[in-house]
Amino acid sequence: MVKTILLFPRSSCRRLLTALGLLLCLCWVNGCSTGDVGGAARSSSSGGGAVSDQTAAPGGSSSRSATAAAPRPGLGTEFGEERRSDSHGVAFVRANGDQPLATAAIYYDDRAGVRAQAGRPEETRGFAEPPPQARGLIDLNVVGENNFAIRTFTAGGRRYVIGTPGDRYAIAVRNRTDARLEVVLSVDGLDVLDGRSASYAKPGYVIPPHGRLRVDGFRTSRLTVAAFRFASVQNSYANQRYGDTRNVGVIGAAVFGERGRLPFEQDDAETQRRRAANPFPDR
Repeated sequence: MVKTILLFPRSSCRRLLTALGLLLCLCWVNGCSTGDVGGAARSSSSGGGAVSDQTAAPGGSSSRSATAAAPRPGLGTEFGEERRSDSHGVAFVRANGDQPLATAAIYYDDRAGVRAQAGRPEETRGFAEPPPQARGLIDLNVVGENNFAIRTFTAGGRRYVIGTPGDRYAIAVRNRTDARLEVVLSVDGLDVLDGRSASYAKPGYVIPPHGRLRVDGFRTSRLTVAAFRFASVQNSYANQRYGDTRNVGVIGAAVFGERGRLPFEQDDAETQRRRAANPFPDR
């Protein structure tokens, strides 16, 4: 099943948040200022669409849940100010429906929270390039307004980001393969395109071979997103909109290949020969 996707050029414009979110089109695509295009699209079990950079949740921070969560320490992500993000459509059909090729996650909190989770982690200063994620298919990073990766910790096989309340951030994804990929993104357990509970079945961003994607916020319309900003858990979008903070503190990515163009697809016979290669044939 082919789905349409919207594509938007990234913009640095800020505007006051004026609208409640709109229902999204089936697929969205957004592009970076570098000229690389990434995409986000909704996907069904039969296929998915891809779109580039930013998408935001319908509803906005003005829609608050009647039930407030008990106060929790640390950080969440709020539904920030409106930012311009135009879009247009792209077609993408998933190879494996709702089953991603790989997934990746970055956990975030304030300094005390990250240290509590990670113990005594190995610290990586923001300029060092982290290892590829999702079976080497993508690089997934959290970047600040200066477009540099925010400081991270690595411990126990997990990556952690230290955030500062009020700071704006974006999700940066790089396709490391020779094929188009669709990447479904979530923040605090919420899909970045529709602001509802995240699922593999939803559309994501389509990123061209070796292309880059920058997602600046939850999509509010075809033209705008609401910026990602670190905030208290109480002021997070998950709490303000749904009164649910169970998944606050994690950014997720699920990677899907395109039908007939899987990034690591090889001839079956060649694959078997290579798996049978013996490093010490004369032993």
